[in-house]
Amino acid sequence: MRSILLAATLVFPAVIFGQAGEEPKPSKPDKMASQQVNPVYDLSGPWGARAPEGNARNSPYGDGDGGWWNFALRPDEPPMTAWAQAKFKANKPSFGPNREENSNDLAYGCFPPGVPRVYAAIAAGMQIIEQPGRTLMLFGQNVRQIYTDGRPHPKDLHPLWMGHSIGSWQGDTFVVDTIGIDDRTWIDRMGHPHSDALHIVERFRRVAYNTLELEITVDDPKAYTAPWTANKVFQLRPRTVRAGGPSCEDMFINEAFGLKPMLPSR
Repeated sequence: MRSILLAATLVFPAVIFGQAGEEPKPSKPDKMASQQVNPVYDLSGPWGARAPEGNARNSPYGDGDGGWWNFALRPDEPPMTAWAQAKFKANKPSFGPNREENSNDLAYGCFPPGVPRVYAAIAAGMQIIEQPGRTLMLFGQNVRQIYTDGRPHPKDLHPLWMGHSIGSWQGDTFVVDTIGIDDRTWIDRMGHPHSDALHIVERFRRVAYNTLELEITVDDPKAYTAPWTANKVFQLRPRTVRAGGPSCEDMFINEAFGLKPMLPSR
């Protein structure tokens, strides 16, 4: 039952994670009249993940749970270290080839998913809202802040569920750099772990009016023997699409399903 519910929607608590800073100084380039058909430098709007054709082909994960696209970021295993392999075996996901009925996935305790796990689902969708000095990304009831005012990452950064993100435009690509992601989160829904050294770089490109491409680079020398990448494609959805969703607590912390809140441990 829990697997079906979690596959149907991504819902997490509405929390904004960030620090105070100086007055924002927008880093977005000026828009040009020639970009009216495809507003390259405008990522705002509701976006839904597009599943690749034949997403279970050439994948050792097979076609269970909707195919690898619904629980992983790539169709094959990332290059794990011995430390990560031990963590991976200890995790009990509800999706993928190693799924278990009694999961220890913190998503069932309604904790934020972290980055890049938030993208690892067929139903992955987001609402992007651009403001002077920052870009907001809404994933169901969970909100992520990306600072675009030129500030660096803080030196005394405390781990956050969604990490600390800064973004800037490099040509026609919006590049987001994220560190400080709480290591109690997973990389994806099938339980791949990460350490406190996780460094994520996301590259967003609006290649057409209705199409947004994302390249994710995962760099974590404690968990993976080499940096690796994953790719997602998003389709622009109608502006009338509702950004929110049902309460995670109502879905998963419910006596009808015999579920209780899970407190994360260090």
